[in-house]
Amino acid sequence: MSRARGDIAEERAVQFLRDSGFRIIDRNVSSRFGEIDIIALRSDILHFIEVKSALDYELAIRNITPKKLQRILRTADVYMKKHCLEIDYSIDAVAVMPESIEMLENITI
Repeated sequence: MSRARGDIAEERAVQFLRDSGFRIIDRNVSSRFGEIDIIALRSDILHFIEVKSALDYELAIRNITPKKLQRILRTADVYMKKHCLEIDYSIDAVAVMPESIEMLENITI
């Protein structure tokens, strides 16, 4: 996916999250382990969110591999320690398709 398409998908995801009651805390956070597209807060839970753009939901979600999840988790741990946070958190994905946006919460490896 081109960087421009990725940026558009991320902007659509941010608007979707705001409309769903999330407060955006940070974006494009990186560590030596990887990058997290969006960090958002809702109901006292911090959400580390991977944005995937594809023609359909299944293809978007399939692109989140166990290795990618491990990198997100490690980056989330770094973020939590760096900011001295001790709150519940969730690893999530937002699939951005041409006609819809869907969220998958609490992804596990």
